[in-house]
Amino acid sequence: MHGERLLDHFQNPRNAGSLEPPAIKVDVSNPACGDMLRLWARFENDRVAAARFQTRGCTASIAASSALTEWMTGKSRAELAAFSPAVIEEALGGLEPASRHAAVLCADGLKKLLAEHPAE
Repeated sequence: MHGERLLDHFQNPRNAGSLEPPAIKVDVSNPACGDMLRLWARFENDRVAAARFQTRGCTASIAASSALTEWMTGKSRAELAAFSPAVIEEALGGLEPASRHAAVLCADGLKKLLAEHPAE
């Protein structure tokens, strides 16, 4: 059973869609379950000015992606680097053990974003 906050993010996703360049884009997937996250971020003055996502996967992964982009907005690269899956679990009011992969997918997306697009 999913919690109220998770269902709200799933039914009313925040920041779904894409961003045009100069936004940066990364793709990550979870080979175990097949969930896929495409994550965009546009930085201004080393902070996330806008973030968007497209996710193909389970309810928890879509909700987690929504919560991730909300959390990312306004954060610095250093704050992004300190991200842990617990941030998503807290934002969604908890995740069942079988759904924790959704928070890990978000962490993988942020890690790839920072690795492939370091500060200029």
